[in-house]
Amino acid sequence: MSHSVGDRSSVHPAGAGFATTHWSVVLLAGESSSPEALQALETLCRSYWYPLYAYVRRQGSSPHDAQDLTQDFFAAFLAKDYVSTADRARGRFRWFLLASLKHFLANQRDRARAQKRGGGKTHIPLDELTAENRYCLEPSHDLTADKLYERGWAFTVLEAARLRLREEYTAAGKRERFDRLECFLPGEQSAQTYAQAAGLLGLSEAAVKSEIHRLKRCFGALLRSEIAETVADPSEIDEELRHLIAVLSG
Repeated sequence: MSHSVGDRSSVHPAGAGFATTHWSVVLLAGESSSPEALQALETLCRSYWYPLYAYVRRQGSSPHDAQDLTQDFFAAFLAKDYVSTADRARGRFRWFLLASLKHFLANQRDRARAQKRGGGKTHIPLDELTAENRYCLEPSHDLTADKLYERGWAFTVLEAARLRLREEYTAAGKRERFDRLECFLPGEQSAQTYAQAAGLLGLSEAAVKSEIHRLKRCFGALLRSEIAETVADPSEIDEELRHLIAVLSG
């Protein structure tokens, strides 16, 4: 089943492209030293850096040290210290990523941190200010480092789906419509009413309701597609989606 952002603009089915997943990127990088494999892995690291940063911060590290530790972890990850041990059959990508970070942190506790920020290692650009600003908005109670990582992961997946949906609306020539209506997507908060949105767009309220329904349907399909990239088998998508909803609801 496909979804559409307009009468003639269709996009990929929810399960399309399952062969090209986060797991396949990790496995390819573990087996190949090609620039394409490394670039794909670097892109993956940039997507998932915040949940890992939040985990390190909740463990008690200062913002500066958390930035360094996250950066050093990616350097080790990209150097295949962890990628070479990846086994897609052992679980989901988020589990592998967090387990790799925990292993890295355990090793770091016994090492002097003489070299920081670079030292000839691959550098993944992270926005330190944005990271700490986001971290300061996290709930300060009842969230362990593991739970905070799960929350960060969930919002990362939601944001990826939202950005893909924005790109599709833009490609269909409906960027303004998306900008006006994205506040109605799951995870967003807005006091705007359907009537107000209709007035801003010059549409009837019925037309806006229909468009929001279409927007949410497309978003749901893209969210499933994003989740598909993080599991080892398509049969796990529904369970992982339920887990994401539970994390966000908690």
